[in-house]
Amino acid sequence: MSKKVSLRIWRGDKDSGEFKSYETEADDGMVVLDVVHQVQATQAPDLAVRWNCKAGKCGSCSAEINGMPRLMCMTRLSDLPEGEPITVEPMMAFPIIKDLVTDVSWNFRVKQTIKPFKPRPPDAPDGTWRMDQRDVDRVQEFRKCIECFLCQNVCHVLRDHAKHETFIGPRFFVHTAALEMHPLDTEDRVPALKDDYNLGYCNITKCCTKVCPESITITDNAIIPLKERVVDRFYDPVRRLFRVLSGS
Repeated sequence: MSKKVSLRIWRGDKDSGEFKSYETEADDGMVVLDVVHQVQATQAPDLAVRWNCKAGKCGSCSAEINGMPRLMCMTRLSDLPEGEPITVEPMMAFPIIKDLVTDVSWNFRVKQTIKPFKPRPPDAPDGTWRMDQRDVDRVQEFRKCIECFLCQNVCHVLRDHAKHETFIGPRFFVHTAALEMHPLDTEDRVPALKDDYNLGYCNITKCCTKVCPESITITDNAIIPLKERVVDRFYDPVRRLFRVLSGS
């Protein structure tokens, strides 16, 4: 059975904009992306919205719905307060291109700065590797990331303090953790985590974990272990004393 739904959608570009109100019909089972598309098709053909799979796997339709960073395609109308307008606006941590579309290209430039996977030589006669299954399992969680950048958007270091030039954000700490914890990797990214990526800016509020649509435990399983590696390397008093005595 259809019902009327009210939306407040942010319209504008990088220079200016405002919320505009729309009313449309919604059927049972619809998600926010459905009604946004319906508004686009019937009332606002110039409304810009990014999407692709509509299955929660491409990460394209990230937005802020009633103030919460979410995927529009995975946010059911039935999960939102009934009878109240639905507010849809673009992610706040990135430059606005038009309406609900933001420029997330910074994220891809950041990813290119991270040292890639560098495996150790094969250790078996047949040219393959031997790994402990527990080590393999540890990094599988990080591979679920769909790069929706909701965690980047909600991170206060990027959202409130705009430290994009000196902080890579939770998405890329997850990416770095997947490399650093890989049982075959030999590259050293710990100095970069401290000096270039400023991991210390993160105060582990766990807001990134809360908004992850893939339920990746970003803070506990990626960021905190990376922080421990930085502390062990640069701030452990015994290691510091050893470096002083050895002149290294």
